[in-house]
Amino acid sequence: MNELTHLEAGMQLVYGGNRVATVDEALAAAFQPGDRLIVVQATGDLLHIPAEAWRIAGDAVGAASRAFEQMGAVTDDQISAFYEAFAAHLEDDASFAHIADANEADVAAARERGRTTTRLLLGDTMRRDMIEGLRMWRDAPGGRGEIIESIQHEGWRVDQVRAGLGVVGFVFEGRPNVFADATGVIRAGNTVVFRIGSDALRTAEAIVEHALNPAIAESGLPAGAASLVATASRAAGWAMFSDARVGLAVARGSGAAVAQLGAVARQAGLPVSLHGTGGTWIVAAESANASDFAAAVTHSLDRKVCNTLNTAAIVDSRAEDLVPAFLGALRRVEELQNVSVKLHVVAGYEGLIPGEWFQDRPIGRAEGDVTEPQTELISGDHLGEEWEWESSPELTLTIVPDVETAIRLFNEQSPKFAASLISEDSGEHGRFFNLIDSPFVGDGMTRWVDGQYALNRPELGLSNWQFGRLFGRGGVLSGDSVYTVRTRATQEDPELRR
Repeated sequence: MNELTHLEAGMQLVYGGNRVATVDEALAAAFQPGDRLIVVQATGDLLHIPAEAWRIAGDAVGAASRAFEQMGAVTDDQISAFYEAFAAHLEDDASFAHIADANEADVAAARERGRTTTRLLLGDTMRRDMIEGLRMWRDAPGGRGEIIESIQHEGWRVDQVRAGLGVVGFVFEGRPNVFADATGVIRAGNTVVFRIGSDALRTAEAIVEHALNPAIAESGLPAGAASLVATASRAAGWAMFSDARVGLAVARGSGAAVAQLGAVARQAGLPVSLHGTGGTWIVAAESANASDFAAAVTHSLDRKVCNTLNTAAIVDSRAEDLVPAFLGALRRVEELQNVSVKLHVVAGYEGLIPGEWFQDRPIGRAEGDVTEPQTELISGDHLGEEWEWESSPELTLTIVPDVETAIRLFNEQSPKFAASLISEDSGEHGRFFNLIDSPFVGDGMTRWVDGQYALNRPELGLSNWQFGRLFGRGGVLSGDSVYTVRTRATQEDPELRR
């Protein structure tokens, strides 16, 4: 078998069946013997994986794979002991001091590079949430060995039995609390390998050294049951999601990066759960209560996460009073957060917005405050664009003739993630739920879409439906939902034959 050992500038590589991607000079110069190249078939992106990044990712996946082979001998009590030990080490001030020092260094380095540190800081609240999440998993049932169905035949029986799925691979943004989330899959008998963003790598390594690995050893779990891909190289994430030993690939973070990781995993044949693209919608119906609508808007914009309000649709018959209620809600957000809201209005409806909203205001971006018009126009075919805002909430407003049109636009343009209907008509809520292609549907604020908040289970991810609905699994991915079903036959009649 011939191996790719070098690239030349101008070399053309086929992708998507009928398109070509061209190797540029930088890629040709960087590529060395032993490196790997992935051509993303959906986009033509050329992803260079240095040999060292491939090795580091492969070693981590290998450790998790070997650990999974031993998980059948691990008891549920041992798994519970692991979560308690992990929580206890995080709770212990002496152990946590090392983690806090590493996090302080990560935060300082990120600030020096002009990076945002909003989600990077491991403060008291995040620490408490991690400890609480781990103890939730300590007390949760795992489900391993549970007989889902038993079918009795004459002389023999067939049982459908829950079992661990295998190695679950995670790629996270730089939020340190993901450790508590990711290890949730161990509860159901899986193992986990994860890569965290480079901004939080020192924090991650400190958590592994001072809390995670000690908990694995103390509980008797096999070494590698939770393995960190210890490199800042983004290429290691591509390598991990190309490894056939991974049973499920989970990606969380920004939309573009997650989409790329998902494409890599899918073309490698791995099932995926992609968490990055959110952008929830609120639809205000003809019977909407104006104050309820305003409250839902205000309380859906407290910070930028996947379940933040991204697009609001108001029926035309109520625009005269609901648009002012909507704008009032945005002013309330500004008061509460001491920021300026950024608004996009579909062209043709700008006459509903007072002139003051089009004046220049300081808008909080990742690079700092930028002076720009507070409101700008957007075309009606861009309602699905997700606004990745920093400190200034950013969202889109459109006007629709009726709720059915809003549903159609959501189904056509949105990431099909979450939607809320403000209506006093119970029948309309039923039609909304039945027709909208969304795993998460509500009747108020959108920020309830969270596994720990809504289901009292730490959340590994909120998978949307962009790449198909996974059979038998809801939109919330939690540790006890990552399992497979094995089939066991018990023969009572030794002379049984076909």
